[in-house]
Amino acid sequence: MNNTKIWLSSPHMGGNEQQFVKEAFDTNWVAPLGPNVTGLESDLESYLSNQSSVGALSSGTAAIHLGLILLDVTAGDTVICQSMTFSASANPILYLGATPIFIDSESDTWNLCPIALEQAIVDQIAKGKKPKAIIAVHLYGVPYKIDEIRTVADKFSIPILEDSAEALGSSFKGQKCGTFGDIGVLSFNGNKIITTSGGGAIVTPTAALKEKAIFFATQSRDDAPHYQHSEIGYNYRMSNICAGIGRGQMEVLDDHVALRRAMHDFYVEVFKDVAGISVFTVPNEDYFANYWLSAILVDPAITGGMTRETIRLALETENIESRPLWKPMHLQPIFEMYPYYGDKIAETLFDNGLCLPSGSNLTDDDRSRLKAALLQLVGQIPNIQYAAGL
Repeated sequence: MNNTKIWLSSPHMGGNEQQFVKEAFDTNWVAPLGPNVTGLESDLESYLSNQSSVGALSSGTAAIHLGLILLDVTAGDTVICQSMTFSASANPILYLGATPIFIDSESDTWNLCPIALEQAIVDQIAKGKKPKAIIAVHLYGVPYKIDEIRTVADKFSIPILEDSAEALGSSFKGQKCGTFGDIGVLSFNGNKIITTSGGGAIVTPTAALKEKAIFFATQSRDDAPHYQHSEIGYNYRMSNICAGIGRGQMEVLDDHVALRRAMHDFYVEVFKDVAGISVFTVPNEDYFANYWLSAILVDPAITGGMTRETIRLALETENIESRPLWKPMHLQPIFEMYPYYGDKIAETLFDNGLCLPSGSNLTDDDRSRLKAALLQLVGQIPNIQYAAGL
């Protein structure tokens, strides 16, 4: 029996990546600039198609860091951040000596709760500290409540840094994620929709703002014949080799999105008649999700005590990787001393949620193994009937 590892989300090459990388070697563009960097930025600008300017960087974290700098966040400021996210969303706040303020999720999209967001802003203003920026995340590729969050942000004139690291290919009302914030962020880490092995991008509304980001990303070197620096700079530019991988990946981006969405549909079918287990799905037709990771919620009160950890460990014995949802930032040791607004939605999601294998390169054999393992678990739930034809 095949027992090779089924990964949660592994890199998936399209075929032409090596051609672009070879071109970089053949022309000796082995540097953090070159035709592939320019080409990838152009490809992304065309894909996002919202007159946005894109700067290719070494990571999504670098993009968040530079985005906060462009939004004029400095030491002593406060920055609002979605609590249910990866730590890379929040770490750059501390890089700058600012204070993070964490906000609970809402249950429809699992993202930033607009009600708790406004409560936090009002309370912080009353304390004499108006937040400098809002970091909103599209969790697992599902867009946050774009209209509601923008309404709150505009009401108090606070810019949005849109963390679209997990949402390239997702959209809301036909507009691509990454283009809704005052600054946008993309990630091309190895487990994302497309990869450059490591890498990311900053999305800005103007070319001038992009050039400012690139200036910071290339050690803030002044326009002089010698090396002169009047501002703090960073080594954040993407290499031409990594960008070559990205150019090949852009050719298959839509295919990867379709395959991830097919994995989501696969899990919907598996669990469609199973009480106590639900698949995370967009709330309505305005939302188009890439479903970077397909996730389920498990209600032990209905499943006869079966928890997400029961499922995770059972899959582990079958050499199948799964992972709990992001542990909220306000529960993390490094962040637990900072302010938090909201209830326990994010905490409950973490306790009961599980991400399942979602890669665009999963095979029919992988899906057969997944189905067999999951249906064996479902069969252990007392008094639950499920579709026998699965």
